[in-house]
Amino acid sequence: MCMSNLDDSIGKILLELQKDDPDTFTKLMKKAQEYNPELFEDTNTENKEIKEYNNKVDEYNKAIDDE
Repeated sequence: MCMSNLDDSIGKILLELQKDDPDTFTKLMKKAQEYNPELFEDTNTENKEIKEYNNKVDEYNKAIDDE
């Protein structure tokens, strides 16, 4: 199996895990970031803006849920 197919398979598994078990997905991503922080470095400013926007949406949604 070539790396591209393996990457695709892992990506699909992670997407399913994120949807089906978000707590485990979060723990897995934190562990991955501990062991390989360079994979999570964000040098793309567009991605940083998207992350900031998503964080604001998450905060808003949490505030709505808490009401």
